[in-house]
Amino acid sequence: MTDTLLLASILIPSLIIAIVFHEVAHGWVALMLGDPTAKEQRRLTLNPIRHVDPIGTLLVPGMLAVVGGPIFGWAKPVPVRQGRLDNPRFGMMVVAAAGPGTNLLLGIMGAVLLGLALPAGASMTTGDTGMSLIAGADGSVAPFASGAFYFILINVFLAIFNLLPIPPFDGSHIVEGAMPRRWVHHYEKLRPYGMFLFFGLVALTWFAPGLGVLENTIGVPVGWALDKYLALADWVSHG
Repeated sequence: MTDTLLLASILIPSLIIAIVFHEVAHGWVALMLGDPTAKEQRRLTLNPIRHVDPIGTLLVPGMLAVVGGPIFGWAKPVPVRQGRLDNPRFGMMVVAAAGPGTNLLLGIMGAVLLGLALPAGASMTTGDTGMSLIAGADGSVAPFASGAFYFILINVFLAIFNLLPIPPFDGSHIVEGAMPRRWVHHYEKLRPYGMFLFFGLVALTWFAPGLGVLENTIGVPVGWALDKYLALADWVSHG
C-alpha cells in the first residue's frame, strides 16, 4: 500500500505537468502564428485547474497506475482555430508539433534531474503495484530519482503517443499538413472515427495484452527514446 501511494504521488503530478505544458505549448505557438483563441479563452496559463480533465488527467491514469496498466491521460484541449492562423496549413503542423516537442524537452530536463538525483549503487526495485522504483545501495526507495524516471517516461510516452496519425491526435494534423492537398479530403474522412480507433487500441491493450499492441508499435520508439534519456542521465550522474 505504501508503494502504491508513493507511486501515485509521483505519477499524478508528473502527468499533470506533462499534459499542462503540452496544451499550453499548442496555445502559445498558435498565438505566435496568428491565432489568439487560446489567449482569449484564458488557456495560456500553467494553472492546472484551467486544463485538467477530472477523468482524463486524474481518474484514468490513477486507475491505470494502481492496476499496473500503461500510463496515459488527457486534458481539456487548448482551442486552436486553423482559419485564424497566418498560414493555416503550415501553421497547424507547427502548432500540433509544439505539444509533443515540449514533452521531449521536458524529458531532457527530467534526465538531468535524474542524473543529479541517482543514489549510489542505484538499481530498480519492484513495488507492490508491479511497477519499478529506483532504490539505493541499501535497498531503500529514492523518491526523487523515481519521480524523475517516471517524469521522463510519461513525457516520452505522451509525446510519441500523440504523434500517432489518428485523428484528433497531433500526428494527424502533421500528416494532414504534409500530404499532397489532393489527398487531404480522403484523410479527413477518418476524423469521425478517430476516437473509435483510439478506444479500440486501448481495448486491445487492456483485454488482449498478449498481442503486445503497444509494445510492438509505439513501445519501440518509446523504448529507444527512453534509452537515450537514461544515457543522458547516466552521463550527468558521472559527469
